[in-house]
Amino acid sequence: MRLAIMQPYFLPYVGYFQLIAAVDQFVVYDNIKYTKKGWINRNRLLQNGSDVIFSLPLKSGSDSLDVCARELAADFRRDKLLNQFKAAYRRAPHFEQTFALLERIVRHEQANLFDYLHHSIVRTCEHLAIDTPMRISSGIAIDHHLKAQDKVLALSVALDATTYVNAIGGVDLYSSEDFRERGVELKFIRSKPFEYPQFGDPFVPWLSIVDVLMFNPLDAVQACVASNWELI
Repeated sequence: MRLAIMQPYFLPYVGYFQLIAAVDQFVVYDNIKYTKKGWINRNRLLQNGSDVIFSLPLKSGSDSLDVCARELAADFRRDKLLNQFKAAYRRAPHFEQTFALLERIVRHEQANLFDYLHHSIVRTCEHLAIDTPMRISSGIAIDHHLKAQDKVLALSVALDATTYVNAIGGVDLYSSEDFRERGVELKFIRSKPFEYPQFGDPFVPWLSIVDVLMFNPLDAVQACVASNWELI
């Protein structure tokens, strides 16, 4: 059984969804510290040929809070965020279909940050025809005071994983030997290049999944998610 575990991100790049598609179960961390300068509540879109940040505004809170304890700002203007996407992509070939998905995601009324992000991941997976079962980390019976690799190993063992798959960026964070000792094979997923026209400008890679969906037919994106990667 292949397992992957990740933090929740808001409309992340295509590799996040390739990871979900590559495994038999996917665990989303809710009881993990919110990182202020990470990508949990923000990502990048294409605007005038360059990458621009979009983000979810958060209610003020301690930097020590977990993602599940953070809230969206009371004055979060959902229409303003949707208008940012509209201004950037209204001329894109697959705008209508993708914007309909964005409306379902952005207009979600949940104020809790984790619940809002989880909803966005589930809806995007449905759109991409990914049917991997998804679990929430706090609902799995392990010692949740564990950190980093120890926590990943505990979750892998608790869920009877035979293989743990991580994003390629985590190669230096984990020990294959430590995983082997617990009966789990460690693998990493590497996305293959997926370049496409972006209004005739030089290609800007690894933007939000929104960018991929705006410029490519849905079946092409689904095929990319399903197979345009390798495990190493």
